Amino acid sequence: MDLKSFKETIEKSSTIVIFSHVNPDGDTLGSMCALYRTIKNHFGKEPVMVTVGKIPDIYHFLPYVSEIKKPDALDLSQVFDLAIAVDIAAKDRMAAALSLFENAKIKMNIDHHKTNNNYGDINFVRADASCAGEVLLDIFENLSLLPDKDTATALYTAVLTDTGCFRFENTKADTLKKAAKLIEYGADPAYIARCCYESKPRPMVLLQANSIINAKFIEDNKIAYVCIKNSDMEKFGAQNDHTEGIVEALRQIDTTEVSFVLKEVDENTTKVSLRSKTADVSKAAAVFGGGGHTFAAGCTIRKPINIACEKLIDEVKRILV
Repeated sequence: MDLKSFKETIEKSSTIVIFSHVNPDGDTLGSMCALYRTIKNHFGKEPVMVTVGKIPDIYHFLPYVSEIKKPDALDLSQVFDLAIAVDIAAKDRMAAALSLFENAKIKMNIDHHKTNNNYGDINFVRADASCAGEVLLDIFENLSLLPDKDTATALYTAVLTDTGCFRFENTKADTLKKAAKLIEYGADPAYIARCCYESKPRPMVLLQANSIINAKFIEDNKIAYVCIKNSDMEKFGAQNDHTEGIVEALRQIDTTEVSFVLKEVDENTTKVSLRSKTADVSKAAAVFGGGGHTFAAGCTIRKPINIACEKLIDEVKRILV
């Protein structure tokens, strides 16, 4: 990666827009806020931040998260000098904001997904990194754009959440060293962990409990899954982001090799999250146009939830063989 191009491109760009992926998580939001703060602090410029979908309540503590805009608040025909995609494995994950990215004069892609095809004019993609936040930290330190407390808080959130509190396979010695550095830069690990994991709204807890109770187990309990319909969401007054964490809970069961959650979007669209202990779930997700990592992937299946479930089970069985 030509790190100098990062600094030079930002320096010569008057207008900058930063994108998260649709239905944002801790990595994409933390990385976005950290990049926003760094550009504002070190370059004296104020980028526009854009996301599609609800920002989960647990991430409202992030510095500058209130500055993030929705696509309908912007002129989608505007041409920015620089567009930066953060933690976005494929361009279509920008959803309704994609035209803003495509219209930009220069496109930058900062990511850690192995399925990323380097769709930017400038690409900082490292599949060995635990998260996009880790990629950014390396860029910042190598260019002497050292994080302040706000930047460290945002980046630590990215690392913490994408490693599952340092439990997932993407946690390496270097990951923990970087987390320690971020604490030295000012991140408060106890506070951030409390915000991310001990501040769940009641509807979220009830939905998750109901989902786990109604989970199904097949293939000698090696596959665990649950289908969440809109009627389930309505029953508990839950929001879309309240499904976060269910697929990980199912993977924690000792017999589970692959877990997945299907969430009904509408009568012909189903969102899928997959997790695994040993099998490459990105292969199953790729069949439906999705992607991700070996042990954590996702996709959208353009079928009713029951049919989507049947098709996904077939693909998951194949990767277990």
